[in-house]
Amino acid sequence: MRENQSLLIFGLGFSGRAVARLALHAGWQVTATVRSTAKAIAVKAQCPEITCLPLDDDGSLDALATATGQASHILMAAPTAEQSDGHHADPFLSIAERDWFSGDCWLGYLSTTVVYGDWEGRWVTETSETRSQSVRGRRRIAAEAQWSALDAKVHIFRLAGIYGPGRNALETVRDGRARIIDKPGQVFSRIHVDDIAQIVWASMQAPTAISGGPEIYNVCDDYPCEPGEVIRYACQLLGVNPPLSVAFQDAGLSAMGRSFYEDNKRVSNAKAKRLIGGGMLFPTYKEGLNAEFKQLAKED
Repeated sequence: MRENQSLLIFGLGFSGRAVARLALHAGWQVTATVRSTAKAIAVKAQCPEITCLPLDDDGSLDALATATGQASHILMAAPTAEQSDGHHADPFLSIAERDWFSGDCWLGYLSTTVVYGDWEGRWVTETSETRSQSVRGRRRIAAEAQWSALDAKVHIFRLAGIYGPGRNALETVRDGRARIIDKPGQVFSRIHVDDIAQIVWASMQAPTAISGGPEIYNVCDDYPCEPGEVIRYACQLLGVNPPLSVAFQDAGLSAMGRSFYEDNKRVSNAKAKRLIGGGMLFPTYKEGLNAEFKQLAKED
């Protein structure tokens, strides 16, 4: 591993920012792509230590080439997108083809547990079949395959439903957007953004992938459960009555909303816990929401 550590993040979103905070705290140099110059200005106002490369600035391409070649660690944290030529499921794979990467750098790709598809509530591990039939799942499966085909040491992190500061069931309840949709037997796995960061960071400190095959980690907490349970607990913390349950078939969900309920599985995090050498910071949604509720109380 290089003496001077530097992290390049493709797509500085919710999860990417959490990883960036750990890297900055450790004294690393952090560079990240953002969609626009306006976004770069906003990020710099909040965290001036991050060097931002706005993708709407043609002049950033040369800077991106330099940053890619110099980075000791590269994290792909951008969503997939349909490409006009159908060639790539991931918008940054074309950069990989430019041979900008240093051969010894750590490569991480943030994927999703959506790739597993429907398992009728059964447990899945990293070796389970990726059988998703959704558009979003198929794009992620394609992107995983394309990154894995590179002559590089690729680490794939399949993230469950992400929550954290400003993005959790407490906010949903406070905003009046909370719903409890009753679909018997339906469960979801979830993960606090700080646990995403600690798992990715652990991999960055001790890479395990080899060229020619990715290292895959499921990133989720210990307790998959039905979503209404989380909403009810958030209401309990806030001291409000939970919304009435609505039957799935009567909920009037959009096509996108219905797609989230098509897959039913419990995701194992045993491998990720071995990586970090212990348990999650937030092993269930209760610990996560308790922490967020304490922060809300401080702010109020």
